Amino acid sequence: MRVEWTFDDGVWHLAFLLDPEDELTGLCSDGASMELRTNTCQVRLPGTATSGPGVHPDLLAVAAWTVAAPWTRKRVTFDRPISPRLAEVFRTDWDVDAGPVGADPREGTRLAISYSSGADSMAVADVFPDAPFIYFHRESHPRVPNRWPNYRADVLARLAVETGRDVTIVKSDLEFVLSRPRPGYPEHHAVLAGALLLADDMDLGAVALGYELGSRWLGGDRYILRYTPDNPMWAPEGRWGRLFTAAGLPLVLPVGGVSEAVTMRLALESDLRDHVRWCLTGSDGPCGVCGKCLYKELIQAAVERRPLRTTLKATSAVARKWQEPPPYGGQEMIEYGCAHIPGIEDTPFAAAARYLQATEASTAWLERCYPPAIDEIPEPWRKQVDAYMVDRVGLMTDDQAQRVETWGTR
Repeated sequence: MRVEWTFDDGVWHLAFLLDPEDELTGLCSDGASMELRTNTCQVRLPGTATSGPGVHPDLLAVAAWTVAAPWTRKRVTFDRPISPRLAEVFRTDWDVDAGPVGADPREGTRLAISYSSGADSMAVADVFPDAPFIYFHRESHPRVPNRWPNYRADVLARLAVETGRDVTIVKSDLEFVLSRPRPGYPEHHAVLAGALLLADDMDLGAVALGYELGSRWLGGDRYILRYTPDNPMWAPEGRWGRLFTAAGLPLVLPVGGVSEAVTMRLALESDLRDHVRWCLTGSDGPCGVCGKCLYKELIQAAVERRPLRTTLKATSAVARKWQEPPPYGGQEMIEYGCAHIPGIEDTPFAAAARYLQATEASTAWLERCYPPAIDEIPEPWRKQVDAYMVDRVGLMTDDQAQRVETWGTR
């Protein structure tokens, strides 16, 4: 793969050309198959950005890799030299020959939050109330039709501004590089392209994301439930974690040790409660009929110990998977919801509740923080996460931690 960045009037333009061994069909890190639709995309920085073409080449390389990785097989040739330590991670963790090599490594000092408006993201914002937000705003591609027009990126951007926090909005059409299954990130980490390209301008030394216990520790393979300390996408020593660290922008998961029940509670108790939005399609509020709305309503109802509020039935297409026996994606939260919602037997989760037989006692571990998740926070930010979790959540007992570490084996 050969990649080239050009900069013009606040916009970074990425173009990439396949080598003979590269392919048009590839796999995302989580195993999803995807096809390449176009070889160009752009990232539009806000007018306040000043670094311009002076962005460190390691940051440009990693940003390009979040787009080009699924289709690259043996080598990637960048348009400017990268640092030896970044090239080494490409070689050892990706089995890819990356170059040219010759730049000095970079570092930064500040932490920014990759903001999405969801409860997990808002919980991170509560842990770090002074950290700036970077919101990645999806926009249309000039060469590719929009086959997902109901995605309301504009609503989420408005909510970001209304939080009153220091918000930087970056716009990009990189999701349209894909042709299947629909516009989306070639790699999950492509949402950080804006943070990468702004890292020098903002003196960033890390970026925080809202990935929680289920994403970090309980789902290594695509939708296969098992304890995964070596999660390749989100573990600090996984190949993506090592790549970002080599570029001087390590990934920080402040809520990586707590469940979505905890992040929901923290978000709803925070001063940003009115700006929490997980639905991607609703305009004036959550649509209430998509699968994500149903799943998050299950969690919120469980946290608030109230009946489920939904018009969806067990026969609805988005509820069909929960009529079958487990395993389920996000199964720990299905168990938690079924154990804590009054009248669960009269909801679309009735069948799942019968299969799982979860109780408040059996799901109590999901209300505490898994201590190893704090230990892997980079040192400059670990103390703040530790103090927050001890004060607001509490740490798991050894027996509760064992529930995490035996997940998927019993």
